[in-house]
Amino acid sequence: MEVNDRDMDGPLGPSETVLAAASPRGAPKATRRDWIGLGVIALPCLLYSMDLTVLNLAVPALSADLRPSSTELLWIIDIYGFLVAGSLITMGTLGDRIGRRRLLLIGAVAFGVGSVVAAFSTTALMLIASRALLGIAGATLAPSTLSLIRNMFHDPAQRTVAIGVWISSYSAGAAIGPLIGGVLLEHFWWGSVFLISVPVMLLLIVLGPVLLPEFRDPGAGRLDLISAALSLGGVLSVIYGLKRVAETARPWPGILFVIVGVGTAVVFVRRQHALPHPLLDLGLFRSRAFTAALATYSLGTFVAFGVYVFIGQYLQLVVGLSPLQAGLWTAPFALAFIVGSLVTPAIVRRVSPRWVMTAGLSLAAVGFGVIALVDSTSGLALLVTGLVAYSLGLAPVFTLSNDVVIGCAPPERAGAAAALSETGSELGGALGIALLGSLGTALYRDRMSDAVHAGIPAHAVEAARDTLGAALAIGRQLSDRLGAELIARAQEAFIGSLRLSAVVSAVIVAGIALATALVPDADTSSHPNAHP
Repeated sequence: MEVNDRDMDGPLGPSETVLAAASPRGAPKATRRDWIGLGVIALPCLLYSMDLTVLNLAVPALSADLRPSSTELLWIIDIYGFLVAGSLITMGTLGDRIGRRRLLLIGAVAFGVGSVVAAFSTTALMLIASRALLGIAGATLAPSTLSLIRNMFHDPAQRTVAIGVWISSYSAGAAIGPLIGGVLLEHFWWGSVFLISVPVMLLLIVLGPVLLPEFRDPGAGRLDLISAALSLGGVLSVIYGLKRVAETARPWPGILFVIVGVGTAVVFVRRQHALPHPLLDLGLFRSRAFTAALATYSLGTFVAFGVYVFIGQYLQLVVGLSPLQAGLWTAPFALAFIVGSLVTPAIVRRVSPRWVMTAGLSLAAVGFGVIALVDSTSGLALLVTGLVAYSLGLAPVFTLSNDVVIGCAPPERAGAAAALSETGSELGGALGIALLGSLGTALYRDRMSDAVHAGIPAHAVEAARDTLGAALAIGRQLSDRLGAELIARAQEAFIGSLRLSAVVSAVIVAGIALATALVPDADTSSHPNAHP
């Protein structure tokens, strides 16, 4: 049973009722208020993904103004994502306890305050602290919004549509973030990119109490702070370690952090078994559909992030585009995600979700295969075709996986289920960047070792082996012939890394597609739209 502050079949005014989880066949239809509320829910999701993208454009300007050290600059960029990932489980469960709307509104206030402080930061440490606040506030958004969808849309078909809109809002933010950020940076100071969120969060604070219902689990116990600390420490250690592995030539410190994080996670799980009111209900994993959907979603983000990390560098350092031009050329990628997410509900009304996911994964494998054909002379059309194909293919996978994860969870545990889904996504993305990035880096360094045999000075080759950006900078300092030769070799080595990551991703996605096709409907999904 779960407390709900409005009558699903009544007028817009609140009333006190207690709802049990409705069965799929007798589920009530969403009201006009629910659909308008969905638009309100989409606002913070759009801003969440925008905040991940606009900062990269502002880095040159804020670096010139605040003059951060290299370590401080890394923390300015990374602290937001670290704290989002580490706080998701705690925030999802906290929403089940204190109310999902309440947590969302608290997060909106904190996000607005953090944005203002970030915009007017006068030191690097001040900006790091404000980005940390934004990360904690951002962790309230995804589990609160997704769990609210679980309780607002009881009809399975309508819930699939709502989750498609939810997924699309993230893609829309990723698409328009660089464009809006580029325009603001052309006319205003770097802090203006953070102020984008303030009017939207104010709108959420005003409309949320009117249009969004409140849901909480009245039977939940007190929040276990030790479990919250363990979940934060475990996820942060794993994410940080994976990032260190991807970024440095010496992987052992990063691997040590991953080992510590995994050990902390083991302690966390053992504690949950011993608590009468655990922070995380591990019983969710007893559902095969829940576990399979969570794994599929995590692997989907693994390949999506693992390849995409190479795309921006290819566009800017190989093709020679500006950051704004590169953002425009990647816009079709985000738009394809939006289209794929929005058409998925219509397709699954006619086709089994299992076959929709199989077809989507197969299309994604083709897209990665197309990217594997990219070279220095193929032009942008081939790259964009591959990006659009794999984003169109993964969009229904992301939508249906989240639908199954949320649909399998009892309504009173929807916040915890949503938090697990987003944590799996964050871990999958970090693992993709670390493993595929490290694989690509190893190939790049190996191929650059041969450059010394072409007459290029050994010290220049050694410095250029770190990154493609370093190779371009060093190449411009050499003579015309040697510089051009070094740059050409570095670009070819980097393209080889991009192609290798695309091939590995294509194989992984094709394997998931085969597994999805071979598992019977009854075992792959408890999705209520699935055909018998």
